[in-house]
Amino acid sequence: MKVYYNEIDDYCIEALKQLMMDGVISKGDIDERSIEDVLPSDLNGYDQCHFFAGIGVWAYVTKDYGKLWTGSCPCQPFSQAGKGKGFADQRHLWPAFHWLIDQCRPRLVLGEQVGSKAALPWIDLVFDDLEGAGYAVWAKNFPAASVGAPHIRQRIYWCGVHNAYRKRLEGHGRNHHRSYGSSPSSSEKSWLSHSDIERRESWRWDNASLGYRKTSSTDSFWSDVEWLPYKDGKWRPIKPGTFPLAHGFIGRIPLLSALGNTIVAQQAKIFTETIKEEMQ
Repeated sequence: MKVYYNEIDDYCIEALKQLMMDGVISKGDIDERSIEDVLPSDLNGYDQCHFFAGIGVWAYVTKDYGKLWTGSCPCQPFSQAGKGKGFADQRHLWPAFHWLIDQCRPRLVLGEQVGSKAALPWIDLVFDDLEGAGYAVWAKNFPAASVGAPHIRQRIYWCGVHNAYRKRLEGHGRNHHRSYGSSPSSSEKSWLSHSDIERRESWRWDNASLGYRKTSSTDSFWSDVEWLPYKDGKWRPIKPGTFPLAHGFIGRIPLLSALGNTIVAQQAKIFTETIKEEMQ
């Protein structure tokens, strides 16, 4: 399988190279240009194209999924941690991604965006653009906590299936167009049905501290996290052996930036497995 990666961050580029060497993600070509400089002809012959590739989580999750495109456009324009410029932010790169999709018409496109209210106009634009290009589009807004993670990380995951394949989706009655619900009700037949979902009960939302608190043991991927108290009274989970940043020490900033911009593999895995089942 021929794989294309598009990424401009130096740290992430080196991480992608190492992950390829380790066999974690498929070997492929890394294009270090901005997506705005990529032409449709540059993508000829590739089975998978991963835009805004980061540290390769989409590539890791979809390694054995066949032909598709992925892309998590920068979230800063629509994130609470950003400047709130929205569509006026120069990092609003969906138009460039959409243009390539419209020109190349891949059969399946998967993406993700921050799940804030500010991002809803963005996902509306994605729906409009993709439907105009002949895609059936589906989105779901759910937190990483629903797959056992010790943090919220509310994200909108979306997919576009080209008309040539859309009937494979329609035949199962799961066309949740413009469905932005944060979590499924217990009475509905949830697409999130998965054994990992049961682990959500291991964590609870603590309104008093506005943060996640560990309330019981869990056998999830994050069972060995370390919990640190902060001056604001909240407890926050960190990777075991990770030390907090110290003023004047910048060595970990590229790593933390890459981790902050990436997606949660377990969260993306549930979404992509659902799409794969429907496509089959």
